[in-house]
Amino acid sequence: MTTASVVDLMDICGADRPEADRNPVKMAKLAGSLHTVANLEVIRYPFDVTVLGEALGCNIDPGTKARTPSISTHPFKDKPEEIEVPPDLLKRGRIPVVLEASRILRNKEGAKVPLVAGLEGPADLVSYLCGINSFLTWTIKKPQLVKQIVEKCIDACAIYANACLHAGADAIVIADANSSPDMIGPDAFRKLIKPNLIKFSNNIEGYSILHICGETDIIISDMLECGFNAISVEESVKDLDYVVGLAHKNNTAVIGNVSTSRTLYNKNAGDVRKEAFKCLAANIDILAPGCGIAPETPLRNLLALADARNEYYR
Repeated sequence: MTTASVVDLMDICGADRPEADRNPVKMAKLAGSLHTVANLEVIRYPFDVTVLGEALGCNIDPGTKARTPSISTHPFKDKPEEIEVPPDLLKRGRIPVVLEASRILRNKEGAKVPLVAGLEGPADLVSYLCGINSFLTWTIKKPQLVKQIVEKCIDACAIYANACLHAGADAIVIADANSSPDMIGPDAFRKLIKPNLIKFSNNIEGYSILHICGETDIIISDMLECGFNAISVEESVKDLDYVVGLAHKNNTAVIGNVSTSRTLYNKNAGDVRKEAFKCLAANIDILAPGCGIAPETPLRNLLALADARNEYYR
């Protein structure tokens, strides 16, 4: 449910980044290879979480084949009160590319496998627009300002998400790294971010998934109260059994949480299988990487993840 385009897939399907980030045909081709080549039962696109940030005015370092795009400017750092959702949001930046890729994928692969469109969450978006240091400082010193900005950002998230659903996506996943307890305290999450995630889930016209990075045990109950159909968690959660049990009581699916950096990137197929079985034994609902996959992750380890799923349920 998080980003998963790897260099091996680009080489096989002939759609390289960063061109595939800005060309809808190549975006659809690379995204489709997650299913047709890597055997994953999902097609997740786009391949980074800076699309909304760019549309709202951030400059983007486009990255390379092996390095994802990143934010290079923070246009509202000194004027956060000027942040507004533009009426032409859906025509800005790469949003039209993602929407066209959605339509292409719906026509080509949509009947075979779920299409999941991803976007940055409100805490990440504020950090893009104003700078991470400003965001973290304001959560303590200017919480009312953060609340006002987050409310505007969540409106932009909902407009973009619903456009993706209307264009063909089956589900939306919000990835909000800066909502993590590793970044802001649980109280700040509950007061400043959680109400807006609830607003988002209430206004989404399709399935929704919430991914927050880090050791999220302390805010799991809050994440579940946000109203998403599923939550995605990293391997750094301390007690996966607790997370799954609490989620199932809330009628919420759990996605994860094979380590991307420790296992999928650095280890072999046997290690991937072992960790996948551990996740499945915890009664996780959707086996998946715990977070975004590094571009140079070997394809053989993605294939091992799919093979482990098949073997476990054989």
